[in-house]
Amino acid sequence: MTKRRDFIKQSVLGTAGIAMGSFGMSAKSYASVIGANDRINIAVIGIRGQGQTHIDRWCALKDSRNVRLTMLCDTDEEYFAPRSKTVVEKSGVKPRTEWDMRKVFSNKDIDAVSFATPNHWHALGTIWALQAGKHVFVEKPASHNVFEGRMMIEAARKYKRRVQVGFQNRSIENVRQAMKFLHEGGIGDVYMARGLCIKPRDPFGTAPDSNPPASLHYDMWLGPAAYQPYNEKRVHYNWHWFWNTGNGDTGNQGPHQFDIARWGLNKNEHPVTIYSTGGIFRWKPEECAQETPSEQISIIRYADGKILEFETRGGYSNGESSLDTRIGNIFYGTEGYLELDGATWKAFRKREKEPFAGSGFNEDKATNDPLAPPGGTEHYANFLDAIRAGSDDVLNCNIEEGVLSSDLPLLANVSYRLKRELTFDGKKEKFVNDSEADAMLTREYRKPYEITDRV
Repeated sequence: MTKRRDFIKQSVLGTAGIAMGSFGMSAKSYASVIGANDRINIAVIGIRGQGQTHIDRWCALKDSRNVRLTMLCDTDEEYFAPRSKTVVEKSGVKPRTEWDMRKVFSNKDIDAVSFATPNHWHALGTIWALQAGKHVFVEKPASHNVFEGRMMIEAARKYKRRVQVGFQNRSIENVRQAMKFLHEGGIGDVYMARGLCIKPRDPFGTAPDSNPPASLHYDMWLGPAAYQPYNEKRVHYNWHWFWNTGNGDTGNQGPHQFDIARWGLNKNEHPVTIYSTGGIFRWKPEECAQETPSEQISIIRYADGKILEFETRGGYSNGESSLDTRIGNIFYGTEGYLELDGATWKAFRKREKEPFAGSGFNEDKATNDPLAPPGGTEHYANFLDAIRAGSDDVLNCNIEEGVLSSDLPLLANVSYRLKRELTFDGKKEKFVNDSEADAMLTREYRKPYEITDRV
C-alpha cells in the first residue's frame, strides 16, 4: 500500500489530475478521484496580516481538498494564541506553533508550506522549504529582488516541487475570461496596459529605536535583511515602506495589477526599458519615517514597443474608467478598450459609449471591498490540485510566471531609486552597461541567512 507521503510526492493522478483543474468540481466528485483521500498537511509561515487570510483559506478547504493546517509559524509569538484559536474553530485541529521556520521544514509530517511573511523572507524561506522537500505557496511579490526570483526558479526545478505564487487573480474565473477575450482579439491588438494602485494611506509617524518586545524574535524577523536597530515603526506591516524589508505599494498591492497587465499584453518575457518616478508629497520626513514613495509612475516598454504603465497613488484621488477603478487595470487595443476592476470587466468598441462584452453589467460593485485580497479559495485549491497531480502544468501561477510579474515592480523601483531610465537585457537578467543598477538586482545577506547562486 502506498504511504501517504510517497503518494503526495508522486504524480499518480496523471492526466486525470490535469484535466480536473480548479473549477467546476464538487467536493463529492473530487473525493471520488483515486488518491484524493490522501491528506495534505500544511503549515502557514507568517500569521499576521495576510497570514490570517491564508489560515482562513486552508481551513475552508479542509473537506473539499482534504487539507489540514497543522502548524503555525511566526517570529512574533504574540499571535500564536489567537491564530491557533481560529484554526481550532474553523477546522477542529489544534496546530503546533513554532517561531523558527527551520523547525517547520524539518518536520516530516508537513507536506507544504504557505508563506505570508514580509517580502524580504519570501525567497530564502521558499528555497529552504524546497530543499527540505516541501511544496510552497508564496505571497507576492515572489521575491525582494530580481536575483532571488531566479534562485527560486532554479530551486523549484532542482527539487521538483510545486511552487505557486499568490497572484490570486490567475484563478478568478471572470479575470481568466477577460484575459482570454483580450488574447483572442476582443479589442484588436492590445498595445498598452495600464495598472492602478489607488490606496490613500496616512503617515504612520516616527519613533525612537528601542528594545524589541519579549514576544518577538527580532534577529529571525530580520533574517536576510541588513541589520538595523529595532524600531516599532519599521516592523509589523510598516516594513512595506522601507527598502530593507519591503518594496513600497508598487511592490505591495502593485504586483497583482502588474501581473494582470503583463498577462493581458501576453508578454512572457522581460521588458527592455524601465522608467519610474515619484515621491512623497503629503507629509514631511519628520512626520513619517517612510522611505518608499507614496506616489509613483512607472513606464515599461517591451521589445516590440508595447507599453505597460503603472501608477501608485497613496494620496487622495479619483478612480479611473467607467468602473471608478482604483485597484485594477485598463487595456487599450486597436479596436477598443477593456476595463477590469476586481472580477468585473467591460469592453468598449472604438468610440462607443456602451460596452459590448463583459462579466455582467448589472453587478453591484458596492458589495465588493476594493482593498480586500483578491479571490476566495480558488487559487489555494489549485495549488493542492497541482500537488496531487504532481505537475506544474496544473498550477495557475507557477514560480516562473510569478517571478516574471514580480520582477516588473522590482525593476521599476531600481529606476525610481536611481532617478533614470534603465535598459534591461532579459536573457542575461542584467542591465545594459550599468553596474550601479546591477548592484540593486541583489543585496548583501546577513549570515546565516544567505542566498547564494547555488541552491
